[in-house]
Amino acid sequence: MLVSKKFWFKLVPIVLVIFIAYSGVSIWSFSGKVQLVKTDVAVVLGAAAWDDEPSPVLRERVNHAISLYENGYVDKIIFTGGKGKGGKFAESEVARDYAIKNNVRAEDILIETNSAITEENLKYAYDIAVKNDFQTFTIVSDPLHMKRAILMAKNTGMEAYSSPTQSSVYKTLGSKIPFFFRELFFYVGYMISLPFR
Repeated sequence: MLVSKKFWFKLVPIVLVIFIAYSGVSIWSFSGKVQLVKTDVAVVLGAAAWDDEPSPVLRERVNHAISLYENGYVDKIIFTGGKGKGGKFAESEVARDYAIKNNVRAEDILIETNSAITEENLKYAYDIAVKNDFQTFTIVSDPLHMKRAILMAKNTGMEAYSSPTQSSVYKTLGSKIPFFFRELFFYVGYMISLPFR
């Protein structure tokens, strides 16, 4: 029994390290996966809004959704994201207004204004989708966010396809690395928590 405990005590950290390393490779490699599939709706994951203007991260996500819309890959767009701390407007409201100014018809836009994290973005977007009979989804976010976002979307019940922004503000290695480790932390945490959900 003592040998068995020592064995497991040594094995668990090794398995954990392998899992984290594999997750990191998976996140990085998945970031380049673009699935140009015609779907019912694009779901744009929230990012910061600066008063009534989208932050650079949010702006590029919205621009990408507009491109999908203009090129016929989606007919509708759901913008997600609630109010940040001290914010006057929800992220989704700012995104909607920006999209309308850039020739997206108001009737083709839906929003949710309550979410604060990625999982909520997708959950509340799915609630809207069910009411509108949307069946297929294009998920829009930054490349390194896509692995976790697609996993969460599918676990929410979506038939989801990956469409990362092609003009992410996270371009340099110096900006990508912190974002990557943040994503790795949240992805590993989500995976470990799945059996308890």
